Amino acid sequence: MDIELPEIISRYFAADAEQGSDAVMRCFAQDAVVRDEGKTYTGIDEIREWKEGAASTYSYTVEPFAIVGEGDRIIVTSHLVGTFPGSPVDLRYRFVLSEDMIAALEIVP
Repeated sequence: MDIELPEIISRYFAADAEQGSDAVMRCFAQDAVVRDEGKTYTGIDEIREWKEGAASTYSYTVEPFAIVGEGDRIIVTSHLVGTFPGSPVDLRYRFVLSEDMIAALEIVP
């Protein structure tokens, strides 16, 4: 199912699909915060470590299939299939945008 995503979120998913951490980093504000698997990563350096760690540990594909707004957040539900425990799974990506960049991202079941 094709859905229309805000440009920066579309760029994030495209960069993630190519497993290009540099391209993913260009989607985030310098002081962005990511929460994933119970851990918090603050700033570009920690987010790069998170992304490179996930990319080197697992291979996966992500297909966004739903989007809703909730206050200042944009929630994109995506189907993930890969080499990680519990695959396949649907996850919610909770984005907060600021000045056309990702200021925060929380990934939850």
